[in-house]
Amino acid sequence: MNLPSIFNDVVGPVMRGPSSSHCAASLRIGRICHDLMEGSISTIEIEFDPAGSLATTHKEQGSDMGLFGGFLGWEAHDERLVNSEQHMGAAGIQVKINIKDIQADHPNTYKITLTNPWETHQVVAISTGGGMIEVLEIDGAKVSYAGDCFMTLIYTTDPDSIQNYLKHKQDFDSLELRTGDQDFLELKSQHFPEDLQDLKEMDAVNRVKQIRPVLPVLTKKDQTVPFITCDEMMAYNQDKNLSLWELAVRYESIRGNISEEEVLAKMDDIRIILKDAVGTGLRGTSYEDRILGPQSVKFKSQMESKKLVDADVLNKIIMYVSAIMEVKSSMGVIVAAPTAGSCGAMPGAVLAVSDALGLSDEDTVKALMIAGLIGVFIAAHSTFAAEVGGCQAECGSGSSMAAAAIVHLAGGNLNQSISAASMALQSSLGMICDPIGNRVEAPCLNKNVMAASNALSCANMALADYDHLIPMDEVIETMYEVGKSIPNTLRCTNLGGLSITKTAKEIEKKLGKGQFYKSC
Repeated sequence: MNLPSIFNDVVGPVMRGPSSSHCAASLRIGRICHDLMEGSISTIEIEFDPAGSLATTHKEQGSDMGLFGGFLGWEAHDERLVNSEQHMGAAGIQVKINIKDIQADHPNTYKITLTNPWETHQVVAISTGGGMIEVLEIDGAKVSYAGDCFMTLIYTTDPDSIQNYLKHKQDFDSLELRTGDQDFLELKSQHFPEDLQDLKEMDAVNRVKQIRPVLPVLTKKDQTVPFITCDEMMAYNQDKNLSLWELAVRYESIRGNISEEEVLAKMDDIRIILKDAVGTGLRGTSYEDRILGPQSVKFKSQMESKKLVDADVLNKIIMYVSAIMEVKSSMGVIVAAPTAGSCGAMPGAVLAVSDALGLSDEDTVKALMIAGLIGVFIAAHSTFAAEVGGCQAECGSGSSMAAAAIVHLAGGNLNQSISAASMALQSSLGMICDPIGNRVEAPCLNKNVMAASNALSCANMALADYDHLIPMDEVIETMYEVGKSIPNTLRCTNLGGLSITKTAKEIEKKLGKGQFYKSC
């Protein structure tokens, strides 16, 4: 069963770039490739399936940029990412990208072949949404690796003797024989096994590879959580009477094997990054390769001059959401919460309401924890990937998370938060993903604002005890089924909706020639 972490799957990663599914996920895949090759790479062949999303979006939405940064061993928030292609050239790494039928089952599939003078390795991996990944194959052998533990690969001609040798050590969580083009033993653990030098010198061992985790929260053997659905959470809480933020902290503490104090400290770090993004956006951002200029600066000026329709908290939400989205589009540091494409909706709504009500940083952290827990339920039973479920999976999820958090900020109870989350997600079903100009800017900004506005409305409806009728768990299941019925052309492929309007294609052409700002 998928047991998401708030900091792995929902409120994170901390990153740069337009899309978490493209930029952060591809960087994490590239980082795993970097470790597999021990940082020594001469040539790389990358293959994307023509039926998937990456064939039409890999360059403009940042997959190439993220991959290159990962191959170089960088983090997802590295300021050099925008120039990663030049750094690859400086490192002498040759890259070839092919669109080829690779029989991919998932729209975000990466098939990567890496060589240096001594060896060749191949990795097949997928981006599963919100920056999360799964490595499916290494050197033709089936694996399942999310980057959430330390992984050691022992290439051997005599796996039985090596297995017997390793079993006496017992300092790893799992040991499996993987058979492919090159057979290897796979060890997963909470740290790299000690004393591997003797092993490396054994005749039966060809080579040993050590792959570091790319996620902030590790997964331990026989991972457990106290609950994984809303219904299970309510049953768990029957005799405890914990608030929703306390349940969120307990979930993440047990899931990550860290103290509750550490959980709250991690979320406070996230809060600071989010606040910085709002401030950066409102000061004005600039970046050549984008469609929209600094809209939030104009909005702030008009709002302060009383030239907008008075909407108090809602206008502050619009301003904060816009500011965060503009930082994302200018390659600034943001938090994918739950994705980069929807990074403005939940954080912008939560921070704006907290500021409007004059609440403390501690209150904001608790609200962000609540948003994270709602996201856990969605991640466990649906998806955050627009390539799989349309924009309902991104902005819809963000709206649901924000609605629950706003109820808490307004003094509502657990049941009202869950009701708000259900109504907000119900209101988002069927939302398509059709970025203009193949950039994650528009109508993404509009949809983030709409998602945050919807969250505020649903929060107030829940505070007034509106009946949400359909339980949250059922709405999540429905969202996943609806997502599967949305045509491929309307799931972040640049092949349908607003993406293929005459004006969108003109914008795309001008962006490709670097002429957009001169002519628009």
